[in-house]
Amino acid sequence: MSKVDHTLIIFIISLLIYAVYNEFILNFIKGKTLLKVNLERKNKVDATILIGLTIIFIYKNMINLSSSLTIYLLFCLLLLIIYIFYIRYPKLIFKKDGFFYYNILINYKHIKNIKLSEDGILAIYLKKRSIFIKVVYFEDLKKMFHVLLEKTTF
Repeated sequence: MSKVDHTLIIFIISLLIYAVYNEFILNFIKGKTLLKVNLERKNKVDATILIGLTIIFIYKNMINLSSSLTIYLLFCLLLLIIYIFYIRYPKLIFKKDGFFYYNILINYKHIKNIKLSEDGILAIYLKKRSIFIKVVYFEDLKKMFHVLLEKTTF
């Protein structure tokens, strides 16, 4: 196996660990899940570029008659990239003490203010930064707002 194969294996294992953690393990961390909301996908252009580059690598390796293991690993990497960026939705997971936003736990105590814009973006102002959340289904905003109002004190 070449260094490229080792690097591809590391990337594939890392993406698999991230996918399993994000889909299954995160639900059990910090207690029972109160609410899970799908967020709108970001970085569609970046994901498309990454997929295009991976396809170019696969094509280049097929033309140069590289090892079949390298081509197989590139296909696995391509499938994982498609899953992570196009099939899976990022999630906002509400727990008893806080919520997970892009795998970062934000405690309810750190919330200073909450605002909802007319176009359906929920702005959560924390002590040091702001978070702007756009959900897939507009009905989820009402559920989120109720959970946040119940758990926070301004």
